[in-house]
Amino acid sequence: MAAAALRVASRRLSRRAGSGVPILLRQMFEPKSCTYTYLLGDRESREAVLIDPVLETATRDAQLVKELGLQLLFAVNTHCHADHVTGSGLLRTLFPGCLSVISRLSGAQADLHIEDGDSIHFGRFALETRASPGHTPGCVTFVLNDHSMAFTGDALLIRGCGRTDFQQGCAKTLYRSVHEKIFTLPGDCLIYPAHDYHGLTVSTVEEERTLNPRLTLSCEEFIKVMNNLNLPKPQQIDVAVPANMRCGIQTPPS
Repeated sequence: MAAAALRVASRRLSRRAGSGVPILLRQMFEPKSCTYTYLLGDRESREAVLIDPVLETATRDAQLVKELGLQLLFAVNTHCHADHVTGSGLLRTLFPGCLSVISRLSGAQADLHIEDGDSIHFGRFALETRASPGHTPGCVTFVLNDHSMAFTGDALLIRGCGRTDFQQGCAKTLYRSVHEKIFTLPGDCLIYPAHDYHGLTVSTVEEERTLNPRLTLSCEEFIKVMNNLNLPKPQQIDVAVPANMRCGIQTPPS
């Protein structure tokens, strides 16, 4: 089913972003886990995707999709989250035909598994998948096909990055992922992370390349910092990870 869905997705219109009517973008916030969910849509075809939906706010997201007259094709996760339960399962129930999507390397279940280099198409636009492991082995960054914006999940945050001390995280791998897969994008490419804890909403590749206090360090210094963060474990991890391993196909609560 996943292979067939990917073939269908690859046949969708894929003209370069930026030509004609601009993309529709909405950034939404879930306060308990400080998670950003992103709605992207083609204003002409009305096809849309949601990135990193949260269960508690999935009905809010669904209402916005309906109000804007969009057809939700995909509910996409940048990785198997530990701090919230994904809203993919509820959204695919609310929107028949909507497919849940996650990296194959996450080990999680979904309607559609993606790998490095795959594209998710909606109308005239596409999201390029860039594997960016390190926070977890299955982390990916989604880059709009004109390289004007990137949705970095927990790999790269604004002036920070995701932790690497659980879920098979690796500081060295994360450092290489960010420098090779994200910092190689154009400097004015907008960075939209999965979380922010300080009220910030967006950055750029150039800002993070030059101002990120962790990722401007050498790899050796970065590893030392990441190995000594001593953070408490996420409050919802014992519930969120098992639920998200059934990403998008779990039975939503009644």
